[in-house]
Amino acid sequence: MSKTINFHFQASVTRICLAILLLAVCVPGLIAQESSASGLAQSPASAEGNNKTSARSSKRAPKTAEGNSKTSQMVIDSSLPDDPALNKLLEPYSGKVRALDVVIGKLDGELTKGGLGGGTMGNFVTDGMRAEASKKLGVPVDLVLSNSGGLRKSSIVPGDLHVRDIFELLPFENALVELELTGEQLLKVLQIAVASREPQAGARVRYRTNDEKKLELVSAVLVSADGKERAIDPKATYRVISIDYLLSVVGGNFAILQESKTKKPLGVTIRDAVIDYVKGETTAGRSIIAKFDGRFRRDGPEQEKAPQ
Repeated sequence: MSKTINFHFQASVTRICLAILLLAVCVPGLIAQESSASGLAQSPASAEGNNKTSARSSKRAPKTAEGNSKTSQMVIDSSLPDDPALNKLLEPYSGKVRALDVVIGKLDGELTKGGLGGGTMGNFVTDGMRAEASKKLGVPVDLVLSNSGGLRKSSIVPGDLHVRDIFELLPFENALVELELTGEQLLKVLQIAVASREPQAGARVRYRTNDEKKLELVSAVLVSADGKERAIDPKATYRVISIDYLLSVVGGNFAILQESKTKKPLGVTIRDAVIDYVKGETTAGRSIIAKFDGRFRRDGPEQEKAPQ
């Protein structure tokens, strides 16, 4: 009995570990950002079959005087010996599972998703994209654009940041792409970002709610990494970083990105870029700060309580 329970116990451990690995590492590359789920109704025949099975099982189970099935109990704990065969089966995966719990940085303040620009979560992701793209290219990036739908975690609490947090936040294999847009196209992109409430980094925009109760762009300036503002020249060319997913959506809100003169993949996913960004901040002795920095401001006398 001991060996049987031990086998089932370790088999359960195996299934749990493999499930964690597949959900955190493998599944994101196989699913699309826009997905739907539907339930399967049980057919009458199936339901009837289940009822018959239950009835047969009930008849087979011998009852005691008290009406309970005959059972035996055994404590399952660390005193049970490991099964070498199962340990060998787990070996290729255990390191990858443990890697998800590695601490890569510190978070000062709670990151939350919501509102214009995806809240502080959107700011965090696009800031990371901008920093890593600039590092990889060796030149400053003018604007970064992503989408709130790709942010799959509603909040991250203050404290240690783990690799797992970033995998849960960004489960898709979306890759960074370098684009070249004119200032005129750039302003149209920012208008779409405001209307769609998408996250961006590199611009400071003012917006308002029009008569149709929709958000629209009023004005915009670019902001360098050191905080200096500069006007957008409609005829100048600017370096923009986005993700391949937005480029692949034919006829979507950001179809204008297809007008880019060049489309250069950077060879890094948005998830890896954000992980590297957090590690870089940690190496520099800085925490990740959940912040609103004025990149989105409502125009007019009624200012937002927490401008982004």
